[in-house]
Amino acid sequence: MAQCVQSVQELIPDSFVPCVAALCSDEAERLTRLNHLSFAELLKPFSRLTSEVHMRDPNNQLHVVKNLKIAVSNIITQPPQPGAIRKLLNDVVSGSQPAEGLVANVITAGDYDLNISATTPWFESYRETFLQSMPASDHEFLNHYLACMLVASSSDTEPMEQFSKLSQEQHRIQHNNDYSYPKWFIPNTLKYYVLLHDVSSGDEQRAELIYEEMKQKYGTQGCYLLKINSRTSNQASDEQIPDPWSQYLQKNSIQNQESYEDGPYTITSHKNSDSNLLSLDGLDNEVKVDGLPNNFRAHPLQLDQSSDPSNSVDDPDHKKLASSLNEIKKANTAIIHGACLTLTDHDRIRQFIQEFTFRGLLPHIEKTIRQLNDQLISRKGLSRSLFSATKKWFSGSKVPEKSINELKNTSGLLYPPEAPELQIRKMADLCFLVQHYDLAYSCYHTAKKDFLNDQAMLYAAGALEMAAVSAFLQPGAPRPYPAHYMDTAIQTYRDICKNMALAERCVLLSAEILKSQSKYSEAAALLIRLTSEDSDLRSALLLEQAAHCFINMKSPMVRKYAFHMILAGHRFSKAGQKKHALRCYCQAMQVYKGKGWSLAEDHINFTIGRQSYTLRQLDNAVSAFRHILINESKQSAAQQGAFLREYLYVYKNVSQLSPDGPLPQLPLPYINSSATRVFFGHDRRPADGEKQAATHVSLDQEYDSESSQQWQELEEQVVAVVNKGIIPSNFHPTQYCLNSFSDNSRFPLAVVEEPITVEVAFRNPLKVPLLLTDLSLLWKFHPKDLNGKDKEVKDLVTSYPEIIETEVISEFLINCEESKVARLKLFPHHIGELHILGIVYNLGTIQGSLSVDGTAALPGCHTGKYSLSMSVRGRQDLEIQGPRLNNTKEEKTSIKYGPDRRLDPIITEEMPLLEVFFIHFPTGLLCGEIRKAYVEFVNVSKCPLTGLKVVSKRPEFFTFGGNTAVLTPLSPSASENCSAYKTVVTDSSCVCPALISSASSVDFGNGTGSQPEVIPVPLPNAVLLPGASVQLPMWLRGPDEEGVHEINFLFYYQNVARQPKIRHRILRHTAVICTSRSLTVRATVCRSNSLEDEEGSGGNMLVFVDVENTNTSEAGVKEFHVVQVSSSSKHWKLYKSVNLSENKDARLASREKGKFCFKAVRCKEKEANTESSEKYTFADIIFGNEQIVSSASPCADFFYRSLSSDLKKPQAQLSVHTEKRPAEDAVRLIQKCSEVDLNIIVLWKAYVVEDNKQLILEGQHHVILHAIGKEAFSQPQKQEPPEMELLKFFRPENTTVSSRPSVEQLSNLIKTSLHYPESFSHPFHQKSLCLVPVTLLLSNCSQADVDVIVDLQHKTASSETVEIHGSFTWLGQTQYKFQLKGQEMHSLQLKACFVHTGVYNLGTPRVFAKLSDQVTMFETSQQNSMPALIVINSV
Repeated sequence: MAQCVQSVQELIPDSFVPCVAALCSDEAERLTRLNHLSFAELLKPFSRLTSEVHMRDPNNQLHVVKNLKIAVSNIITQPPQPGAIRKLLNDVVSGSQPAEGLVANVITAGDYDLNISATTPWFESYRETFLQSMPASDHEFLNHYLACMLVASSSDTEPMEQFSKLSQEQHRIQHNNDYSYPKWFIPNTLKYYVLLHDVSSGDEQRAELIYEEMKQKYGTQGCYLLKINSRTSNQASDEQIPDPWSQYLQKNSIQNQESYEDGPYTITSHKNSDSNLLSLDGLDNEVKVDGLPNNFRAHPLQLDQSSDPSNSVDDPDHKKLASSLNEIKKANTAIIHGACLTLTDHDRIRQFIQEFTFRGLLPHIEKTIRQLNDQLISRKGLSRSLFSATKKWFSGSKVPEKSINELKNTSGLLYPPEAPELQIRKMADLCFLVQHYDLAYSCYHTAKKDFLNDQAMLYAAGALEMAAVSAFLQPGAPRPYPAHYMDTAIQTYRDICKNMALAERCVLLSAEILKSQSKYSEAAALLIRLTSEDSDLRSALLLEQAAHCFINMKSPMVRKYAFHMILAGHRFSKAGQKKHALRCYCQAMQVYKGKGWSLAEDHINFTIGRQSYTLRQLDNAVSAFRHILINESKQSAAQQGAFLREYLYVYKNVSQLSPDGPLPQLPLPYINSSATRVFFGHDRRPADGEKQAATHVSLDQEYDSESSQQWQELEEQVVAVVNKGIIPSNFHPTQYCLNSFSDNSRFPLAVVEEPITVEVAFRNPLKVPLLLTDLSLLWKFHPKDLNGKDKEVKDLVTSYPEIIETEVISEFLINCEESKVARLKLFPHHIGELHILGIVYNLGTIQGSLSVDGTAALPGCHTGKYSLSMSVRGRQDLEIQGPRLNNTKEEKTSIKYGPDRRLDPIITEEMPLLEVFFIHFPTGLLCGEIRKAYVEFVNVSKCPLTGLKVVSKRPEFFTFGGNTAVLTPLSPSASENCSAYKTVVTDSSCVCPALISSASSVDFGNGTGSQPEVIPVPLPNAVLLPGASVQLPMWLRGPDEEGVHEINFLFYYQNVARQPKIRHRILRHTAVICTSRSLTVRATVCRSNSLEDEEGSGGNMLVFVDVENTNTSEAGVKEFHVVQVSSSSKHWKLYKSVNLSENKDARLASREKGKFCFKAVRCKEKEANTESSEKYTFADIIFGNEQIVSSASPCADFFYRSLSSDLKKPQAQLSVHTEKRPAEDAVRLIQKCSEVDLNIIVLWKAYVVEDNKQLILEGQHHVILHAIGKEAFSQPQKQEPPEMELLKFFRPENTTVSSRPSVEQLSNLIKTSLHYPESFSHPFHQKSLCLVPVTLLLSNCSQADVDVIVDLQHKTASSETVEIHGSFTWLGQTQYKFQLKGQEMHSLQLKACFVHTGVYNLGTPRVFAKLSDQVTMFETSQQNSMPALIVINSV
């Protein structure tokens, strides 16, 4: 149980006190009424004695009585009605609430920290009122009147006569059979005569004379002169006197007009509803009953007399009563009690009580105890049999030998007032009242035995109850508290006597006693045992006290406490005690909250919400209902729907109270704030026929970190080019879409007149659909003028469409447990700082449906597609937590989060806005296929744009054509078959050598300094005016690898007028191209052995080109025609085709391969250029009747792009070391001999059948030849994964590059050629030796001087050649040494000597060479590659 203000040792004596009746004359009553008090009320604050009292027990031992209190009350002739008692108790409890700001106890039990009210004043008030309002009964005498005060006034005409009348009246009430109530302790009641004297208006001398007369008549011990009203009520306002009466009167008057439980007893008034206002002491009216001048009447707890015809009161008096009560009620708060009394008067009243108790009451009690004790002693002296006979004689018609079943009725056995057993009980009660607990216990114990012997169960229960209490209160505690006595008494009262009031009294007393002994478990069991259906209020209070017992145990039982608090709350609710019910549920909620008992939590929150709403605590109600909705509810859909409707109803009431107040925060639907995305710009336009808008950025695209990084790199590339190779320090990548992955640490920049779209991620946790209506963004805006100065702040919401226009979604439905995003737009019309705070909407649910198909959840206008059952307007804030900081040591050791500013854009001045459309843009191409499309650039803003560039990681995929109009074909109709190339018709009949043209890579945007990925877009006048559009041709070439390719274009442009905040803007486009296989080209180049140079000096080479059709008719391709092979080089050109067959038309069907051989020669000096020049010589060899100008767009564009992408590939370490040793220089010179710079372009046409129509596709492949004898391919070859090898550990001997060149490189240093007749006839029969002249030509292929040694006698490595070809001898000088300058040729005239016919290999001379400034000699082995055969015939 909760802590009490009083200890149990104080509580019980205060609950059972000597009762004294008061009977006043009318005049005496009038005097006390001047203070708005009855006589009994006047005495109430002073009824406790301030000093100890001494009295003698029957054994003449001195007995001390401490803190004695007496109860003075007016005589009431009607017993209190049960319904009225219940009404009073109900009001007492409802009137006692926890004090505001009361500090609660904090109890820690396990992992619970509970705030629990330390005291329960409502329970104590209930207990006190309950015990005081117990009606007197015949089986006990504790609340029977022991004495009667007869009060008259000194202002009465005949006070002594008045005393006589009052005395007679008291005697008549006590001894007349007409009055069964009130009860009197003994027949000889003490009468105490009190003369009231009004000091301010009365005659003091007369009063003294009357008092003297009283003393002579009644004795000094039996009368008293009480002087009151020392001042008039007019003086009351001058001096503030304490009011000790208010606390008593407030407690005991019924102030609440609510009906109370137990309907049949409801107080009703036919005349005046305010007649329900009654006082416990009932002296608030002056009604004479039966014409007597006495003011006793019905008990204050009597029901309205109009409901009881036997005691009806005539109408005028009844009206008087009602009006009197009504006036009292109205004046209740303003009344000052004791207005005519001074502090001296207070002392006089206190002195009067002392005198009455000391001289009147206690001597009377002492005398009575002695008399009763003498009777008991005399009884003990008699024999048992005689006593039994006496008892029978006393008891008259009492028959004790009845069966227990018959005795289970309380009326089964009644003792007459003179019965000896009752005398024992009287003595026990008297001893108990004066705190003589030893004697009281022995008497109760004796009486108990007698009552049980007689089976008088009601009497026995009473004796057991008081025996237990006496035993507990005995000083020194000689015996333990007999709890079983109480248990038996409670069971008897409840089950046999059916008297719940007495049983409840037992429980209240016993529980307090058990609690004082820390027997909380037993106390709780006792309290719970008395809860029943007959009284909700009692059950609620007892359950609450039981809950407190559980929490106060040595090991607190927290869950039991919570459970019983819930039960108590439920019973309080049934009893109409809404505030107490709410308090109990809130106390219990502390235990259930956050422990995963969601259904229990829901029930408690729902009840708290309901009770709070009933008590008009709307904020609490909203909070409770909110909790039900925001927790992951396990309730059924119907239950959730009920909760939601209740919540909306309560919220609606709250919002109606303050319609102009701030919008409330709504709990539903959930918002995943971190998933909020912000998009700056217009939505992408849909495709219009062949016109396809650039993909750019949209909210429909998923975030991809890799892709995001690529776009950033592209933007950095183009910014670096624009800023002359340097990225500015204040550069930040443009972000059009901000999400949880983007860098949101800076304020994003938005452009005025361009929409801002905010995507909010909602989730509906309930099993019922939610309908949001009039959904829009909530914002705050700080406008600035063009100079950046602040203007006045426009705050919050949508009331300024001229500054920021807010889009409203009229209906947005979220189905059961669905996650859904809403996209909300703002249109800024002014520059400044915008802060998006959250969203505002009406929350509602759909009538009568649990599941709705939400396909049309975003209608364009509010058509009312769904019928709302109820909705409330509210808001939710978008609060996004930034990323956790983890850079400094301090940040790593603490938890700090950076800012996230994606919802705080800065609106800047107008910028140009580019839209790009692609016309006839293909989705599928053959590898290498050339297709012409068009790009349309539109400036949709009010500012001109300039500096348009496009950047892509795949520049080889597209081109806008050359810089000059001459190089670019105008339109596809310029040639037959709508070719994308620039073509020239040629005469097919003549076989002519290659057609030569030249072009510079600068013309095609591939200058040496620039990045090949950044391509300027050739806008006319370099500016696109507002509203203007321009269409440009764009050639595309299918990538060389088959498959799906994603190609990113980033368009960069600037404002003509530079803006401080936004320097440039970008537009993104991702093209997806699917390529299928077409041709594969492989080529090799080797030196021609013939030294005669048709085109002049510089040598010549043979180029072998293999073309294979790898297409498997996937795209309906029938066959490929190789229409032209072109070369492009700074130093070489194709000269003519060496036809291997007569098939001039090179057609290739599926899986066919064609072989081509071409002769290549060095360019002439006028064609060849220095290294630094970017001029390339193009040579076209045509297989058809139409020349494609390979040096014009788009052929040259794609060639240059493939060249630059090839250069970007990592080459073999050619320039690893900057400091070269001389040996390495030699190697480099030798390596350079074998390098060629020749690029082959194979142009083709493919014939395709599609939809029964034949189309001609065209394309080109590039092969880049780097070295002689090394095979090159048109498409990258797949690298074979190397085989796994064992790991070897070794120390490298020398980390430098090997200074020995490879065999292939050496063989190319000196080119040798033998000139001799293929056959030689010699008459061997005439001359045995045959001499043949042979010319050995040596040509230096390098640019450096070379020392050469020709050795004719050097033995070959193998002897096989001798055997096969036979032996011959060189005549003359066998070794030659000479020096060749760079590119110089030298001829040696040799003679070979043969001795007989045969076929001989003349390639035996060994040629050694070394660079003039080097020591090491290298052998060249060119002649070994091809035998020089001569046939010697005999004539």
